[in-house]
Amino acid sequence: MKMRLASGRPAAHITGMTTPNTAADVLPTYDRIARDYQAQRNRALLEKPMLDRMLGIIPRNQAKRRLLDLGCGTGAPIATYLSERGLAITGVDGAAGMITLFRDTLPNAQAHHADMRTLNLNLTFDGILAWDSFFHLSPDDQRAMFAVFARHAAPKAALMFTSGPSAGESWGHAAGAPVYHASLDPEDYRALLAANGFKVIEYRAEDPTCDGHTIWLARFTV
Repeated sequence: MKMRLASGRPAAHITGMTTPNTAADVLPTYDRIARDYQAQRNRALLEKPMLDRMLGIIPRNQAKRRLLDLGCGTGAPIATYLSERGLAITGVDGAAGMITLFRDTLPNAQAHHADMRTLNLNLTFDGILAWDSFFHLSPDDQRAMFAVFARHAAPKAALMFTSGPSAGESWGHAAGAPVYHASLDPEDYRALLAANGFKVIEYRAEDPTCDGHTIWLARFTV
């Protein structure tokens, strides 16, 4: 299984690691490397085609459209791009160092230092994004996340997340630090989306136009 890191490099099995890190190590790692990650993050916005695709299906309400960015990182370039296009951004990250930098980047956005797995903001959003973040969760935690997505979805909300193209676990690097990744089988994602009220709009496996990302875009139908 191959997945793309936030840096755009594919994740791969790491050799020579006596004890590979786990999903539990992801947040402490990102907290520790936050400033190095910010310095090294690719700012070319290779994600733009799919961000624009999501913008096109987020419902247009009379009020300002609201987006929940799960695993928001430093807020650049993705949340910044979406904010510049008129969305009210709420960023959530379980790594304290990341959410501190997010607040610096987008001082007018809402920001929460919280674990996405237990999130309950008592708010709903027109768009929910988990780009290069959801795939750091264990398979069981990924399955449980679909109820979290549904709990925060406004009517007809758009949901977009990245995964791997097939079931498995892999390890890659972020700012030189090893990080864990996992994916379910695509049919498992389809079933979980349907069971939680989401209709798949588009699925792109290792999309060459988006730097090899595997992308899910869905609409909340409940």
